[in-house]
Formats: sequence, structure tokens, C-alpha cells
Amino acid sequence: MNAVQKITYYDKETGKVSWEEKRPEALYEAALDSQIESNVVGLYPDYLFQEIDGFGCAMTETACYLLSKMTPEIRKEALERWFGDIGVNAKFVRIHIDSCDYSLEEYQAVKDPLKDPVLTTFSISRDKKHIIPVVKEAMELSKEPVSILLSPWSPPVQWKTPPEIKKNDAAVYGGKESSVDLTKPNRCFGGRLKPEYYASWAKYLVKFIQAYLAEGLNVTMLSIQNEANAVTSWDSCVWTGEEEREFLEGHLYPAMKEAGLDKKIGLYIWDHNKERMVEHIDEVMKGEAADMIEGFAYHWYTGDHFEALSLLGGRYPDKVLMHSESCGLHIPGKVIAFDLPREEWAGLPPEVQELLKLTPLEVDFQDAKNYAHDIIGDINHGMNRWIDWNMIVDRTGGPRHVPGGFAAPMIAEEDGSYTCTVSYEYIRQIAQTIRPGARRMGISVYGHEVEGTAVKNPDGTVGIVLLNQQKSQLPVALRMQGYLWKITLPGETLSTVVLCGDNE
Repeated sequence: MNAVQKITYYDKETGKVSWEEKRPEALYEAALDSQIESNVVGLYPDYLFQEIDGFGCAMTETACYLLSKMTPEIRKEALERWFGDIGVNAKFVRIHIDSCDYSLEEYQAVKDPLKDPVLTTFSISRDKKHIIPVVKEAMELSKEPVSILLSPWSPPVQWKTPPEIKKNDAAVYGGKESSVDLTKPNRCFGGRLKPEYYASWAKYLVKFIQAYLAEGLNVTMLSIQNEANAVTSWDSCVWTGEEEREFLEGHLYPAMKEAGLDKKIGLYIWDHNKERMVEHIDEVMKGEAADMIEGFAYHWYTGDHFEALSLLGGRYPDKVLMHSESCGLHIPGKVIAFDLPREEWAGLPPEVQELLKLTPLEVDFQDAKNYAHDIIGDINHGMNRWIDWNMIVDRTGGPRHVPGGFAAPMIAEEDGSYTCTVSYEYIRQIAQTIRPGARRMGISVYGHEVEGTAVKNPDGTVGIVLLNQQKSQLPVALRMQGYLWKITLPGETLSTVVLCGDNE
């Protein structure tokens, strides 16, 4: 059986990415003088688990605006990096309903629903300016249909309660405490949808889905609320599990059923960080709601919590587990999310002050390692789908309608070109190894120094992802069905190995 090992190197001094390809020899273990028992990674292709549907990214107004400013040739090349077969081969796209933090300004499809309660002025004309044209271009580059996930950040401001400022971890979202008028409703800073407008909001969401379908876009998923527990300085709305269940059972699902969308659009709940998802999802899944929900969406901003995925997968084995957002919480080329004068650094949390000791290139590399670590952990605990946040941002981490900015795997440059970061290269390498339709297979790793996952691809190849975050190189013996492949994982590298038949 042939093996191909691809190693990705990153130079933290220059930011350059390079690759090395090796072809380790297959050794028949029974013919060796002695058995190898140390530094072994065991592979078990007869133990198969969940299907991996594929990877994707978010096409926000920001991302699509930046892409629309490029020449057609450069834009196509950038899109092929994500949607082409030799790129990430993205099968999923996430798009916000109305404005989010990565919109150029606040907006909603009905300017004032109190004056227009039947939503006759509903329009997605804003989306037709940047988002829809660029997404259609992306769809044309994929050999297979790309599924769209729609996610709302906030209902129309007129239907909300005033903000309820909670002490969310500023370090998690990259934000600073802000003063806000607590007497008036706001698209930003949380607040809740008033129950008397649940039916209207359900109708609004149905109209949005129908409008996108009418544009020929393959909408297959809707999450009920982005970050249902986040009170952020950008578009946001808070839902308890009980409130979300009431809205789903009494209003959203009936409205979708009436519109004939209940069998076409999968509904997803939570769409927030893993550390609270078990409690919230258990609350929503009581009663009839369980049969209305296709799966659970989640983000990565509060740590690993891989066990939460295993718990939910064990209790609800028929539901899809979908990673729906992740990004580095800093401006590209910077180490934090805000450009602060040095005299203000002393007031930042200790964990942020530690980041300030790193160079921007070291922070970029940490992003890439975080991506690989999180994808490996999620897959090993049941994940089916993986969607990143912005496909591309500029050097300010935007543009967006609120201060600050975050990183992305691709950066739009001022001259109309783009740069792929080491995070992009890690994501692409993993996506090239784990193809859509792959099944997670059994793997056992000898120690914490090596992080790994393995899949059996639809073409019969075995794909293995191995992350070495240690500074020193690590020897590894891959063992599968009586064969061994001795490989070396250089320090601080991502390696992928593909095992295939002798004629492949």
C-alpha cells in the first residue's frame, strides 16, 4: 500500500510557508525482527463512525464587498482557493440574515415593521449588491452543489426589548466595555425578541429563505439565532432555551411547514460556543421540538470542550454536529482586536497581555495550530460539518460597522490582490485529506505530543491528519492491518498522510 506524507512548514521569522512531500515505505510487520511498540499511531479502518460532509466558510457582506473590488481574474482565483477542487473544496457557505458585525452598516430587510406589519416592503436588494453576485460566482466553481446556511444576528430593532448588558468575557469576543442607552431597543448589545412578535419574525425568516431560493441559491439550513447567549457590541439577540423552543414549536416550524419548507430546510439551534451548548440544547430538545431540529451548530471561542460534542452525539445520535464559526481574535498583522495606544495595554486582561509579547507572525502561526487542533478534536468527538467565519477580510480586520477587527484565512490587500495565511494552508491541507463523504475511522495515538485523526474517504483511501505542536521532531510508526509506515513529524508542523492502493 502506497503512502504519501505532506508536511507544512512555517517560518515565524518571515511568515513563509513551504511544503515537503515524502513517500514512506510500507513494512510488513510480521517480517520484521521485532515488534514495534513505541511511538505507534494505530489505525483501524474496520471501526467507522460519523460521516464528514465537508468544509466551508462564511460569505459575509464584508467578504463579498472585498471580493467584488478585485478584478474578475483575481476574484476567480481567490474563490477557487476555497471552492475549487484543488482548494478547500468548500461544500458549505454561511450567510447572515440582515446585518451582522461583518456588514458595512446596520440594515434590515424591512426598514420599519411596525409601520409595515404585513412586511409588504420586504426586500433583499441589499444582498443583491455584493453578497448574492459573489456567492453565485463561487457556486459556479464547485463541481458539486454548495449548501447555504442562513443565520440571523438580530430581529428588526422595532421588535426587540432594550439591551440587557451582561458581563460577557471581553477577551472572548475581542471587545471592550461600551456605554449604551439601556432604555431604547437596539440591533446591537443584545436585547430579546418580544413574544408578541414571534409570529412576525417567523414569517420574516420564511420570506428571507424564499427570496434566496428565488435567486437560485441552494439554501438548505437555517440556524435560529447566531450566538444565542452573546451580548455583543454588534448585532445580537439573546434567547433562553425555553424561549427558543417556544418560538420553534409555536411559530417558526408551523410557518415553514405552511410554506412547504419543513422538508427542505434543516433547522439548527444554539450556533454559539461549545462550553454552554449542552444545557441550552437539552432545554430546547424537550417535547416536540426534538423532531423539528436537524442539528446543532457551535463556535470555538471559549476553548476545546470536545467532550460536549460527544455528550450531545451520544444523547441525540440522529442530529448533525456542525462547527459554524471560528476565527483568530485579532486584527491581521496585529496581536489584538483593537489598535490601542501602548499606555492602555496595562489595563488589558492578563491573557491578552501575554499575547502582546508575541510577534504578529507568531500569532498568525498560533491561529493555524488552533485551527488544526480544533478540527482534529471536533472530528474525533463526532463533528459532521465544518464552516469557518469570514472567507476574507482586509488588513484592518474588516471593514465592518463596529470598531475592531478579527483575522481570516485570506487577506485582501490594498492593491487588489490577496494573501493566503498559514491558517488557510492548514485548512486546505486538512480538507484535501478529508474529502466530502469521508467516514471517521478508529485511531489510537501513543501520547499527548501527537494530535491525530483519521478517515476512510469515499474513494477508499485512508486520510490521516497529524499535528506536532512540540518544538522537537517526533518519530511515529503508523500501523494498520499488519503494515507499518515509519515517519517523522518535524517540530511545529502539520502532516497529512494518505494511504492508497499500490496502483493509485
